[in-house]
Amino acid sequence: MIKTEKLGKVFRTEEVETYALNGVDLHVKKSEFVAVMGPSGCGKSTLLNILGLLDNPTEGEYIFNETNVSKLKEKNRTLFRKGNIGFIFQSFNLIDELSVYDNVELPLLYLKMKASERRERVESVLKRMKIGHRTKHFPQQLSGGQQQRVAIARAVVANPKLILADEPTGNLDSKNGVEVMNLLSELNQEGATIVMVTHSERDAAFAHRIINMLDGEIIFESENGIG
Repeated sequence: MIKTEKLGKVFRTEEVETYALNGVDLHVKKSEFVAVMGPSGCGKSTLLNILGLLDNPTEGEYIFNETNVSKLKEKNRTLFRKGNIGFIFQSFNLIDELSVYDNVELPLLYLKMKASERRERVESVLKRMKIGHRTKHFPQQLSGGQQQRVAIARAVVANPKLILADEPTGNLDSKNGVEVMNLLSELNQEGATIVMVTHSERDAAFAHRIINMLDGEIIFESENGIG
């Protein structure tokens, strides 16, 4: 599904070079659920940004479904993301000026999908996320747990091949956090490939495999024995 080889990322200023990633080799199989853990500043989010084609590596290769996407220009990265990659963020990243329905519909507009199919997809996924009764509400009218359900709906409405989750329960209480993780686990059981960055051992327990990072490198991997 996705593979990186000797992946490196260097952030440079006039005076300093900072290695955020240093020779990362990662292989994630189709329908696998992988959690990436480590202290702040270890490179987790940088890795997720590269996997999500929000940024290019400085060195090494990133293969997505047998396509080398390591050196795509920004415009081509954007095109490649559409329909292939869905994002779930800690801060939800919903658009305040759009209703719940319009937030979830947005990825389908970019895919130029027919209106009837868009409506069917949006209504189906909102019902699945148990937020269908809030379609006309705006993000600020929802609780944190409800906002994250909407964010997950938006991430999966286009049936992406890969779901990337960055601390998906970081702004939620424990009850809502467990509900969100149960939703992600269900999506994974139905075939979604998920890579999740988390500080939470509880959340990581939902994954098949845990990858620990330190100072831009993978230092340890362990199987959870789930699934």
